[in-house]
Amino acid sequence: MIPPRAEPDLPDIRTGVRPAELSCTGAWILRTVPQLERRLEGLSPPAESELVIDARAVTAMDTAGAWLLHRTVRALEGQGRHPRVQGLRPEFASLMELIAARTVLPAGSTDTAGTLARLGRKAWEVLLASFGLVLFIGETTVALARWIRKPRRIRWLPILHNLQTAGFEALPITGLLTFLLGIVIAYQGAEQLERFGANIYVADLVGLSMVRELSPLITAIIIAGRSGSAYTAQIGTMKITEEIDALRTIGIGPLDLLVLPKVLALAIALPLLTVYTDVMGVLGGMVMARAQLGVSFGTFVDRLDEAVTLTSFLIGIGKAPVFAAIIALVGCYQGLRVSGSADSVGRQTTVSVVQSIFLVILTDALFSIAFSYYGI
Repeated sequence: MIPPRAEPDLPDIRTGVRPAELSCTGAWILRTVPQLERRLEGLSPPAESELVIDARAVTAMDTAGAWLLHRTVRALEGQGRHPRVQGLRPEFASLMELIAARTVLPAGSTDTAGTLARLGRKAWEVLLASFGLVLFIGETTVALARWIRKPRRIRWLPILHNLQTAGFEALPITGLLTFLLGIVIAYQGAEQLERFGANIYVADLVGLSMVRELSPLITAIIIAGRSGSAYTAQIGTMKITEEIDALRTIGIGPLDLLVLPKVLALAIALPLLTVYTDVMGVLGGMVMARAQLGVSFGTFVDRLDEAVTLTSFLIGIGKAPVFAAIIALVGCYQGLRVSGSADSVGRQTTVSVVQSIFLVILTDALFSIAFSYYGI
């Protein structure tokens, strides 16, 4: 004969003996949550701002009950109250702390901190993240020095794999976008040049703008959204599934296997992609110049040879390895910062793309200032 299952103590939450007190009793467990929900809907908490929640009479509590009590406390805080839970058993209090640590505030929730406090906290977080990125760059540089000192440590297969994914497989999207960009630049300039009878100078406009500035910049932005985000998602997923901890356990450093191959592969791939996008952008400009201004391909190429110097071409190519290092390092760093759950992967991936694009554009602006200062 199966003995009857013991019924839990009937739970309740009600106004206590004192005016500013709520009294919790019974078993706060999953089976009684619907009953507690109904009781909370009909409850009228005291009007006082200082509120005591007496939980001495709570006989049992599981995760569902702890979450419900935590939600009740947060709801009272959202109403401008100052609730304080007292009398909770130590094991129940520990469960409440765990729930509070794992609960994410919903979008639009009220933050009791002032604007100045939130601004200071955000600035401090940005400062810590920047300091962490600098440390990460230093660690990567040391690991690269070990590779140079001992070439046998270099992992060629991961480098070749990343070279294929970040370089060869990016050819279609980068070529198409820069081809269209060349068409747009030629089209926008054609109307103005035609007014002054300077049709031939469309080659100067397209050639210099693509080779020196737009081609390396647009290619880097595309790679930041394509490959940089992939680096963050890959490393972040490995962090959550504890694969990185497993690598450290067997004596394989994450920098050697995951970071350096990506940095070196992208440093090789991005300059080559920049040369390819230079050609595609100029080709798009040639097509539009032929259609809009009647400039033949031969005339366009002859003028392009005079307009674009070797220095301008090398300046555009020289920016690419710097952009590649920024994209790869930021992507890998944000991947290693992932913690908690899959939600963190998406959040850090977004941060990775935004930071990479911002730093690439900032670096390009610094290059422009430096070149202008030295007259290059």
